[in-house]
Amino acid sequence: MSQTIPTASDSLKTWLDYWTTVHVTAIDLGLERVLPVAHALNVLQPKAKVFTVAGTNGKGSTTTTLAAILNAAGYQVGLYQSPHIFYFNERVRINGIEVEDDVLVDAFVQVEQARQQCNLTLSFFEATTLAAFYIFTQQQCDVWVLEVGLGGRLDVVNIIDPDIAVITNIGLDHVDWLGDSIEKIAFEKAGIIRPNIPVIFAGDQTLPQAIADKIEQCQATLYQYQKDYFFELTDEHWYLATPALTISFAHGHLAHINQSAALMAILASGLNVSHDQMIDGVKAAQLAGRFEIRQYQDRHLVLDVAHNPHGVQFLKQQLSRYLQLHHEITQVNAVFSMLDDKDIQGVVQLLTTIVKEWYIAPLNVARACTIARLEHELQGQETFVSESIQQSFEQALQQSSSQQLILVCGSFHTLEAVWEYLLNGDE
Repeated sequence: MSQTIPTASDSLKTWLDYWTTVHVTAIDLGLERVLPVAHALNVLQPKAKVFTVAGTNGKGSTTTTLAAILNAAGYQVGLYQSPHIFYFNERVRINGIEVEDDVLVDAFVQVEQARQQCNLTLSFFEATTLAAFYIFTQQQCDVWVLEVGLGGRLDVVNIIDPDIAVITNIGLDHVDWLGDSIEKIAFEKAGIIRPNIPVIFAGDQTLPQAIADKIEQCQATLYQYQKDYFFELTDEHWYLATPALTISFAHGHLAHINQSAALMAILASGLNVSHDQMIDGVKAAQLAGRFEIRQYQDRHLVLDVAHNPHGVQFLKQQLSRYLQLHHEITQVNAVFSMLDDKDIQGVVQLLTTIVKEWYIAPLNVARACTIARLEHELQGQETFVSESIQQSFEQALQQSSSQQLILVCGSFHTLEAVWEYLLNGDE
């Protein structure tokens, strides 16, 4: 069946809809199809310093911090992240600013021409990633900061050779695609490592053998958390420490372990960045959905994309610190839903120690967990069921007081619904 190919005069939405139809599956790991198209676009050898970040959790915080520090240092920085929470443009930023629709559309026109020239299909993620690389090339960015989408070795982001590789941590996630053990998943993440480059391993865990083997094979230089660099916390500040220096930073909303990995990557990169610029960048680094604090209708809100036990464990630590500073909060209620292929039981077990009331609804996506399963996992908890996340959020607002905190978590899709409500609601 033939399909209409958009043109330069079509909208961004039209192009995004088009890219969902070009390839038979949404996820198709492998670089064979995308490499010829990338070559035709002339994006494979950027004249820029490239930081690539892989890992199970923390990629967004790490890439955001990297870009913020490099922006503070005056570099022209292209930042690529996924997924977006609300607008697609969030995925592609230059100097901290989302690119405009017309810039994306122009890039999509170029990607489509290259795709047809090569007579190949591209998945949505492949096409949109190539568009980001094309934009960074056209804008002559000094530095590219790239977040791997899924895994590492076979992810389209890995067509670009990084100058510095960061692996945040290794957890059991996306097991259908990446394997059912830490070592199998570590093997995929290690695919971003190249010969003779600095590799930062920020996992709060034993270095997986697959990563150690790849580092040895590539004769890369390892900087490992709790061996080559550390961070320490006080009530007022936190400190990054290496054998050569110690720098003090104010607490922000992003995970210290991820911000310290970004700082270590900057230090290992050889780029000219002062300590003051590092401090300014860390202070400026903010990321929607990472312990995002809001006030709405006199209510305390925390929105967090934590969707697996590792992420939720860190969320609990942040929440504990927040509650210590806000003695007026007497109760935490959750607006909650998850995707069916996640460790729902593990997440719920961690959250039931702090959440009093649960406001649940099915997500409006194909991989959504059913209400029946959510209710089963929350058996014995005080639970309120709605037809949509926005209705759940409304109910949580109505049934809570200004002394109660509403936590929104479980999935990007859960946050997306609440973000839309907040954007359109009457404050």
